[in-house]
Amino acid sequence: MGRQSGKRNQIRDQWDESAESWTDFVRSGKDYSRDQMNNPAVFEVLGDIRGKRILDLGCGEGYNSRIMAKKGAKVIGIDFSRRIIDLAIQMEEIDNLGIEYHMLDACDMHIFKDESFDIVACFMALQDIDDYELAVKETSRVLKGQGRFVFVIPHPCFETKEIDGEIIGGWEFKEGSKEKSSENALFLKVDRYFDKGERLIPWKMERLEHHFETTSFHRTLTDYADALHAAGLAISRLKEPKPSERGLEKYPVYFGKSLRIPDFIVIETLKS
Repeated sequence: MGRQSGKRNQIRDQWDESAESWTDFVRSGKDYSRDQMNNPAVFEVLGDIRGKRILDLGCGEGYNSRIMAKKGAKVIGIDFSRRIIDLAIQMEEIDNLGIEYHMLDACDMHIFKDESFDIVACFMALQDIDDYELAVKETSRVLKGQGRFVFVIPHPCFETKEIDGEIIGGWEFKEGSKEKSSENALFLKVDRYFDKGERLIPWKMERLEHHFETTSFHRTLTDYADALHAAGLAISRLKEPKPSERGLEKYPVYFGKSLRIPDFIVIETLKS
């Protein structure tokens, strides 16, 4: 547990340090994958959430918490980064949507009683939690019977990762092509899928105010399915999002390859 706590503190420090840059990235509409691919798919799965009590697990600065509140849900957001939660609270003081925010570790949600929520939603955060099995167990504990856990993660089958200094996976392009576009993309390389472990994610896109790094974890679909099963959560639905028509129109180069290979996967589960 000491090693896990140390890793968790390291990951928390990374997000504290990147909080302002990340918040600008999200609030200024630069998170294209969220707005034009993942959110449409997740909210289709969530359906009508009016009157539902929802926990936004790993809520960040509250972008999706605010969307769910505007759709009529009673939302509580948690994140283990103090700085990011402070930014979420600042926005709530402006918008007054009735959202509660807490600095809280997903692996220890002790402030919530058993069966407190109709839905737990987790947008692109589960892959960043070191002890994901404990986080899933805690999620099940706070869900009501027949409650839903809906989450989106990078698609484990098609992730590019670095192992022992070697880049594994990624798109292969036509020889001599200068533009990394879908027209020049030949195929996506997939290898060493079963090599699990942590990896450093470099956030170096030009549209970022400042570059930063965070830690994520590659796991197999079986790993996630086993954790859900052990926690009494049965997979009821999944979606592999494609970019929206608007996203393709606005960012054709960015999204072109996403019509060929899924970048993300949305999973809905039911508590038995």
